[in-house]
Amino acid sequence: MKLIVIEAPAKRETLKKYLGNGYEVFATKGHIRDLPAKSFAIDLNNNYEPHYEINPDKKELISELKKKASNADEVLIATDPDREGEAISWHVAYVLGLDPNTKCRIQFNEISKKAVLKALDEPRAIDLNLVNAQQARRVLDRIVGYKLSPILSRKIAPKLSAGRVQSVALKLVVEREKEIENFKPEEYWTITALHEKDKIKFKSSLATFKGKKVKPENRAEVDNILSALAGKDFVVTEIKKSRTKSHAPAPFTTSTMQQDALNKLGMSLQKTTRAAQELYEGVEVKGEGKIALITYIRTDSTRVSVDAQMACREFIAEKYGKNYVPEKPNIYASKKNAQDAHEAIRPINMRMTPEMVQDSLTRDNFRLYKLIYERFMASQMSEAEYSNVNVSLDCAGYGFKAVGRTQEFAGFTAVYKEYVEETADGEDSNGKNKAKDKNGMEKLPTLAENEHVEAKEIKEEQKFTKPPARYTEASLVKAMEEKGIGRPATYAATITILTARNYCSKDGKALVPTELGRKMIEYLEKFFNSVINVKFTAHMESRLDDIAEDKDEWHSVVDSFWNGFKGLLTKADESGLSMKAEPVETDIICEKCGHKMVIREGRFGKFLGCSNFPKCRNIKSLEEHERKPVSKCPECGKNVYALKSKRGKTFYACEDREGCNFMSWDMPTGQKCPKCGKHLIRKGKIVKCSACDFKEENQQN
Repeated sequence: MKLIVIEAPAKRETLKKYLGNGYEVFATKGHIRDLPAKSFAIDLNNNYEPHYEINPDKKELISELKKKASNADEVLIATDPDREGEAISWHVAYVLGLDPNTKCRIQFNEISKKAVLKALDEPRAIDLNLVNAQQARRVLDRIVGYKLSPILSRKIAPKLSAGRVQSVALKLVVEREKEIENFKPEEYWTITALHEKDKIKFKSSLATFKGKKVKPENRAEVDNILSALAGKDFVVTEIKKSRTKSHAPAPFTTSTMQQDALNKLGMSLQKTTRAAQELYEGVEVKGEGKIALITYIRTDSTRVSVDAQMACREFIAEKYGKNYVPEKPNIYASKKNAQDAHEAIRPINMRMTPEMVQDSLTRDNFRLYKLIYERFMASQMSEAEYSNVNVSLDCAGYGFKAVGRTQEFAGFTAVYKEYVEETADGEDSNGKNKAKDKNGMEKLPTLAENEHVEAKEIKEEQKFTKPPARYTEASLVKAMEEKGIGRPATYAATITILTARNYCSKDGKALVPTELGRKMIEYLEKFFNSVINVKFTAHMESRLDDIAEDKDEWHSVVDSFWNGFKGLLTKADESGLSMKAEPVETDIICEKCGHKMVIREGRFGKFLGCSNFPKCRNIKSLEEHERKPVSKCPECGKNVYALKSKRGKTFYACEDREGCNFMSWDMPTGQKCPKCGKHLIRKGKIVKCSACDFKEENQQN
């Protein structure tokens, strides 16, 4: 019997379909050995040696794993095909006493029969370069988190956390907010003429005056132009016709998938990550059992296997016709800093269409699978072709432009339309007034040079330049990728933590830095600007890549960082600068000691605390203080308030949390049941007993 060790239990059933008899699959459920959560665990005086420990919740699991391994003829470790997965393989090998240099490691980019059987035929040694790259990242992040966070907590607010990449992502959000605040809008006007010929309506826009570009800046300029145009014909001065082609977009990487899922489907990073993981690990499909639908979902590569490419081209020819298949396969270059370790994200089997599995998938899983499927198919299709007509018109020396575009061949757009984000002035790259798919067409009538065209109407519109848009999760992922900050596996977790820790809030899709987040960045810019910045963080990512490629040694990378960082820590720690908010005294009296309560600021915002701290540690939320009671407590007669649990669920509790234990998930009326003496609760218009069958209907809310 051979033992296959994987990470996620959800993969087990999918894998066993292809392995057959003679194999047992065991899941580690992620990391089994790691740096301890509550201690630094890096020996700065001993070449940055990390002190790993067995995760406390994995001790029984490891005992079971060791038992199974001791009874197996061979152990093969099949953790995820990335640096973190390689590091987990190394830890598994250590725990089981396996030599990492023996052929104990297998990997596959997709959980399909062909890929799994091929991996079994090609076992390899654990790649220690990848392990060391991941180990260096882990050590660097631990140094920043454990050495910088306590300083921020002392100087700004309790329980703050800093991160090598996280803080730079926050810095981007804060800097964008400052740009918006400092932006000074400039007035400008547009003038558009509306025409009609052969029952085809079209428009032309003011572009020049006597051959020079013109953009009216005020009402007076506009009135002068309108006066000059009044009652005069427009004359066609030039017609330019061209044929253009639009190339299909590359298949998805992690970041482009996350961006499109948010922009097109409205799915958050967390939802997208969860859905993609399930589609990769395997889902129950009617008539098929548990199967994986897509390839590995953490990648920065646009590379596609020849087999997948040929299968896709064959499917396109069958479904759309041979003219939709390009003469040569489409190949896409990955970005300069891409690791290119895996293929792009694609469906495993083109014959498994989204429609075939729709009834078997959750709504999010179906929508994401359809998006991935269609993007991949489009990436292997022919170019879309367009006929373009650019018409120049003259009226009283003012030049106007009319643009027409008709699609002559749909190509990849028969399957997939690209998304265009709004620009800073609220228009997309085609001059349209809102974000939209970028394949909108406009048709012009047949026109001839020197032809006179009447203007049915001339419209003017006042506009103001707009500031750059706030980051959304999608646009922040895009910015991080473009700037070389973080990696595919870290984008979602990095951005999610910004809102989870109250460094940012959300206004619709937009990320808005909180007062706390801005204060953190202000402090970091004063003392740590040389390391908490885009350029330095991107440089460190590059050095981690060098470790993975055996071009650098991980200890020296960490050493160079620490030697510069420790001086900054000392300077910040010894500085007398504090950015803590001073407590604001209120007239509210502490019910425990009689002192006045003050408004303090913590990690989760402002709260009420006793001014007699630390002798009295009484605290209350401001929201709770301002909230009106819903009823009197049926146990002690004090006020009952509606509160929120950590999971956001509403419950009701007595204000005396120490002297009275009353709590209810249903709204209490403050009265006792006449039948059994327990408290009554209100459900809509019905009052009923919380314990027995007594109830009264038609009660007022």
